[in-house]
Amino acid sequence: MKRNTRQREAVRAALAERTGFVSAQALHAALRDAGSTIGLATVYRALTDLTDGGEADTLTQDGEALYRACTPGNHHHHLICRRCGTAVEIEAQPVEEWARRTAAEHGFTAAEHIVDIFGLCAVCSDLADRASRP
Repeated sequence: MKRNTRQREAVRAALAERTGFVSAQALHAALRDAGSTIGLATVYRALTDLTDGGEADTLTQDGEALYRACTPGNHHHHLICRRCGTAVEIEAQPVEEWARRTAAEHGFTAAEHIVDIFGLCAVCSDLADRASRP
């Protein structure tokens, strides 16, 4: 296990303040705006460590890696707003059963999966509806 450094703790805290997924560059900018001298490479290393340790989730959207603080040790999926990035952790037992059954039907064992559902959150849906009205 990696030792906790001041920089890693700063990245962990900054990530925990966000409600949705954020890029390493945006997180670095927020840290710098708050007066930190942390480097971008250090932010990337800390995010990698947090992801590897189960404390952050990562996904790729439009070719860019995005990160979000995560509940460690709890397998889950996400509902993610395409517009604002808000993410909600969800449990999905039917998905788990489908993944096990599908893997077994094809002779696979020790299968793992990632399921993220993208859409518009209630706030962004409301904004989109209002924008489409004359």
